Amino acid sequence: MAFALIWLAPTDAGIAALALPAVMLPRALGVSGWFDVTVCATVLIAAWSNVLDLYRTIPGWDLLLHLLCTGVLTVVAALILSRTDVVRMTRDTGARPRTSLVLAPVVALALSAIWEMIEWVGWAYLSDEIFVAYQDTIGDMAFGALGGAAAGVVLARKSLQRPSSTDGVSRHG
Repeated sequence: MAFALIWLAPTDAGIAALALPAVMLPRALGVSGWFDVTVCATVLIAAWSNVLDLYRTIPGWDLLLHLLCTGVLTVVAALILSRTDVVRMTRDTGARPRTSLVLAPVVALALSAIWEMIEWVGWAYLSDEIFVAYQDTIGDMAFGALGGAAAGVVLARKSLQRPSSTDGVSRHG
């Protein structure tokens, strides 16, 4: 984070600041290793894509990352909603598969809307270099919803919990 504040543009430092809690949440939630790595890799690729300007230079990169990143963050949000007893959305909490199939795209759309509002605030108050356009926003949200639909399938079919130790030794260290 200090690197971002010192050497990167303010908007890029802001992206790094948003990525930091996203890469810490899976570990705090105690998810399986494969999903922890998936979340961290996806969020870091999305953040560095902004720093390296890949969203402007690679056609379709923006939509691909909205699909992938929103999908994995939808699963993280579902874990939080399930563990706080707001709504059961995970297989591990006994949710019916159809619950996650219906609610995950809704959660994804909410996350997409929040992201697009953050982009708009950044454009309106921080830098006019942030790309904000109606077509871009709608496309980003549509692909985010598709990522949410994929997240619903994952939530309905896979256990995301870290396996518990069978030898009595905690592996959470």
